[in-house]
Amino acid sequence: MLEADRTFTGSVPENYNRYMVPLIFEVFAIELVRHASSLSPAAVLETAAGTGVVSRILGPQLSESAKYVVTDLNLAMLNYAMSRQAPDARITWLQSDALDLPFGDGTFDLVCSQFGAMFFPDRVAGYREAKRVLRPGGHFLFSVWDRIEENVFANEVEIALANIFADDPPRFMSRTPHGYHDTALIRRELEAAGFFQIEIDTKAEVSRASSPGFLAAAYCLGTPLRGEIESRASGKLGETTELVAQALERRYGKGEVFGKIQAHLISVKT
Repeated sequence: MLEADRTFTGSVPENYNRYMVPLIFEVFAIELVRHASSLSPAAVLETAAGTGVVSRILGPQLSESAKYVVTDLNLAMLNYAMSRQAPDARITWLQSDALDLPFGDGTFDLVCSQFGAMFFPDRVAGYREAKRVLRPGGHFLFSVWDRIEENVFANEVEIALANIFADDPPRFMSRTPHGYHDTALIRRELEAAGFFQIEIDTKAEVSRASSPGFLAAAYCLGTPLRGEIESRASGKLGETTELVAQALERRYGKGEVFGKIQAHLISVKT
């Protein structure tokens, strides 16, 4: 993973929430929250919360006495998430590194993270921190994307960009979001962190976009692909996004488009 792969600044948080959340993140957030709420947690930590899709769904389902700490290393993403959620005395918003959590041992009975582990510079260290702050019998729930070939929209966008930038194709999507799909590796790294009660469920869903243009905007404007495009074609982000939209239109037609998305949902118990 490159350092630029973790750059979600400027208008990226807003575009991420506008395009990417309804396109691919919300459906899996609902699934993660379904599992989380079934545990009736009293003290919850969310790491790598992004623009807050999980917190917006999970918060209302927690008990009135619950405590919910929502964190992200990226302050721009965290501030955007906080701005999108109604004030709630149960929720604390905190900029924090998932690899160096500012909490005592055994503070939480649930740690959750949606599509964040792929961005950890040291995943085992991140998993150890999750284990450290969990109480005995606590749960760690998180999700990661499956390989890019199982996620057709991301794959088609990457192919379109490879045709546009044949000499230096942007590979953010396959390198980072879809670069941690090996379930055997996930299990080994969790075990290295001291977790042994591990369940991995691979789940497919159908994503939909109102048009190829929406799909192109989602990936080109709402992810670090934006930086990769701008580094290759300064001042031509809009033009490049339109070229991607045209390629997707040739593939899918002009109307609403549907595509498979697939992720691993991991449940770990201390």
